[in-house]
Amino acid sequence: VQLVESGGGLVQPGGSLRLSCVASGNAYSIDPMGWYRQAPGKERELVATITSGFSTNYAASVKGRFIISRDNAKTTVYLQMNSLKSEDTAVYFCNAQITVATLDGYSYLEEWGRGTLVTVSG
Repeated sequence: VQLVESGGGLVQPGGSLRLSCVASGNAYSIDPMGWYRQAPGKERELVATITSGFSTNYAASVKGRFIISRDNAKTTVYLQMNSLKSEDTAVYFCNAQITVATLDGYSYLEEWGRGTLVTVSG
């Protein structure tokens, strides 16, 4: 399974951006999916996750400003980012926990996208 992000870019403080991540490939399940970010000089951190049943989890720093959603039929996860702040500047990575059926049962994998840069400045 491969994850491909899109939607990053430059935005002014207070603005909005919407990130998308499409998962392609064969899998028994892709659940949960989520977004992480890594700012310059900092460690990668959780932004938000969502299950196939649409249960969500948010980092405290983005709660109330960001909304994660997913389209199970399209195996796509979105991150709507509103009221952006300079401290939201980071590379945003899509993440997915993947279950693959094997001859012996199931294998569990974790996949990451390559990341998309979000810059809040201006």
